[in-house]
Amino acid sequence: MALRPEAIHDLTSQVLGCVCAALVDASAQIPGQPGCPCRACVIPGLAAWDSCEDPCGTPAGQDSGQLTVSVARIYSATLESFPAEARTVFGVKGCTPPPFTAVELVITLLRCAPTPNDDGCPPSCEDLEAAARRLHVDMVTVYNALLCCLPGTDPVRPRGRRFLLGQQKVLGPEGGCVGLEQRATVALAGCGCPEEVAP
Repeated sequence: MALRPEAIHDLTSQVLGCVCAALVDASAQIPGQPGCPCRACVIPGLAAWDSCEDPCGTPAGQDSGQLTVSVARIYSATLESFPAEARTVFGVKGCTPPPFTAVELVITLLRCAPTPNDDGCPPSCEDLEAAARRLHVDMVTVYNALLCCLPGTDPVRPRGRRFLLGQQKVLGPEGGCVGLEQRATVALAGCGCPEEVAP
């Protein structure tokens, strides 16, 4: 089965929607927890740290911050090797596609971080603990969202999509922002080539 031209972008859009919905649910359950940021988008390349404070005037019902989904790389993989890269040489027997095209996704979530006041005094322990609590809830929410949503993003495979949740790390605090980066490697159906027309 050929890999559709929009297969990767569809996947990133599904992941963005899934994580955003999970953040909204968490905010409804936990008092003071922000929901999905007003700036939530699929982006090309690395996330720019320019939208964690109040990038869009914070419309009613939305929270400041930035949620992004991007693609770090794609590569071929086999059933036995996934998520490792396949070491198969292609082109030896016509157009033999790899069983999987692996896509490494990067999910980044930034929130406001406590900063020193106008007199240069550091944030209070209470403010730091509140920011840590928000971050820790975000970390669990993003992780659980991917665990629950990714299997259902494959409309063809009844048992769900193959994927690996990679490292999640804390970003910052830097420039008034603190947040997380979660990596996930997802298997898409291998790319098939058009059948050769017999002479």
